[in-house]
Amino acid sequence: MQAASSQIAERISSISVSSTMKVSAEAERLRSEGVDVVDFGAGEPDFPTPDNIKNAAIRALDQNFTKYTAAGGTAELKKAVVERHKLDFGTDYKPNECLITVGGKHVIFNLMQALVNPGDEVVIPVPYWVTYKDVVNYAGGKCVFVETEEAQGFELTAAMLEPHLTARTKLVIVNSPSNPSGAVVSREEFEKIFHLTHSKGIYLMTDECYCKFLYDSEPFSIASMPGAKESVLVAGSLSKTYAMTGWRIGFGLVPAPIVGAMTKLQSHSTSNPTSISQKAAVEALRGPQESVGLMLAEYRKRRDFVLGKLSQIPGVRCAVPQGAFYVYPNISVALGKSGIAGSLQFSERLLSEASVAVVPGEAFGTDEHIRISYATSLAELDRGIDRIHQFIVKYS
Repeated sequence: MQAASSQIAERISSISVSSTMKVSAEAERLRSEGVDVVDFGAGEPDFPTPDNIKNAAIRALDQNFTKYTAAGGTAELKKAVVERHKLDFGTDYKPNECLITVGGKHVIFNLMQALVNPGDEVVIPVPYWVTYKDVVNYAGGKCVFVETEEAQGFELTAAMLEPHLTARTKLVIVNSPSNPSGAVVSREEFEKIFHLTHSKGIYLMTDECYCKFLYDSEPFSIASMPGAKESVLVAGSLSKTYAMTGWRIGFGLVPAPIVGAMTKLQSHSTSNPTSISQKAAVEALRGPQESVGLMLAEYRKRRDFVLGKLSQIPGVRCAVPQGAFYVYPNISVALGKSGIAGSLQFSERLLSEASVAVVPGEAFGTDEHIRISYATSLAELDRGIDRIHQFIVKYS
């Protein structure tokens, strides 16, 4: 019998271990050994799930709502999703154009598997969320990367995008606000991107995971554009908006035939999302929305605090994030002076020597940055950024 490692299917080699999960696991290992780690790695709200949502889950348990549901989610939750999206953004989806998934990452995976054939090109702006590249590769597609400009806050424009579109382009991915940079595509520019892709018969996937967390503009969805339902694919999540990361509820708003294809796949993989979580999600969408604004106000305060602290570190510069809850500082000067070879080694040594966990920019397509999540307390941000400051000065 050959070694087990030689028996692993070849398709698994097309994907990598999630860098954010890897950082979190290493930070947790050090904490278990008694190390005082400041963790800026996980993209997870530090706020508790609102009580009304938790109480809805308790009611579901009391009512024994613990059986299988339809593979693509309950009719009640699909209706709540389309109603919420219409209230927030003015869209007009029907429940048969909605799929409920096990988190936002799951809907993106299902979309790529349902749409991307081997050799199809998928256009991805840089920096990008780590999973995009891997799910495209796993589907046999070809990633085409579009470099954005740090000086312009990493905002994607239609002019940047157009030269990368070919006869083989199947899909363009836009994540606004962006993970990792916090970049926001303005409504005007997003409309130009939509008109460009729509005119060429190319799908436009809008990842709306952070859509409620914008600092200087009003939330909107490109899916509200006239004619958008034909080619715009909405990937949504309750994880960040309602501090429900562990509940694992995401959704897709896409043409009904694509829902059918994705549901077919889901019926043979995860089957239905957790029944109890679906009841909690209905309450999240239909219940009070005040918690979202409260979280946004706190994120703004933290963002401004972190930017102020980073500006005091010699050689570090940082584009101002317009949304989400990350900063993406450029550490190239620090790298050059220290002799540290790239963001991965920087992050590894920062964790081992200064006990601060960040995600290397290498994971997001740039090697001169690190991602810092400010979804944690001001006290943790203060001492963590101080440690980064001291680490960089030590090697400068």
